[in-house]
Amino acid sequence: MADIAEFRKLIGGDHGLVVVSTLRENGTIASSVVNAGVLPHPVTGEPVVGMVIQGNARKLEHLRARPRATVALRVGWQWVTIEGPVELAGPADPLPGVDAERVRLLLQEIFTAAGGTHEDFGEYDRVMLAEGRTAVLVRPERAYSNRGN
Repeated sequence: MADIAEFRKLIGGDHGLVVVSTLRENGTIASSVVNAGVLPHPVTGEPVVGMVIQGNARKLEHLRARPRATVALRVGWQWVTIEGPVELAGPADPLPGVDAERVRLLLQEIFTAAGGTHEDFGEYDRVMLAEGRTAVLVRPERAYSNRGN
């Protein structure tokens, strides 16, 4: 049975690049490539898949209306998919128990969990705020891979 630990093992294999799929209003699927990582949920501590999404992105609109996502990670011939409910934490999406300072740090944590490195997060923080970036946290309700369901 695949799980989030298997997902975490593959993250570094391709710079944390994943395909995230969301549901449009008309019932069709929208997919795009983003960076993601595995980190503890900022309130519960449970492991989640985290992504940072620009504030005006369509996928964020989809997730606000229908808060579920599928995240597929592939490195060579290995792949793992995580499906589950989504929570958002950002300027337009307050998450109970997560204040603005915690959101700032959470965005950094997601960036790092996805394999990113930064000498000085000052500029990163400025850009994240200016773009209304939002943390997307996917709770792994279902996981599967090519190693078995």
